[in-house]
Amino acid sequence: MNNTENFDIYKEAFADSLLEFMDEKSIEQFAKMIGIPSRTIRDWLKKTYLPKSEYLIILAKKFNCSIDYLLGLES
Repeated sequence: MNNTENFDIYKEAFADSLLEFMDEKSIEQFAKMIGIPSRTIRDWLKKTYLPKSEYLIILAKKFNCSIDYLLGLES
């Protein structure tokens, strides 16, 4: 598996984690709750790119989970 394929797996896992934490909130509601622009969240859900490390830290702290969990590296 090459690096590009690895990133695709992480993007998929991250989008799944995000949906789990959104818990039926709209993108706008979720964005406001965590202080991240809604456009950024839309891009993550479309699996356009992985989040910057700052955003991973914000999300991990907000949802009391590890960055590994957000990226699908642990259950």
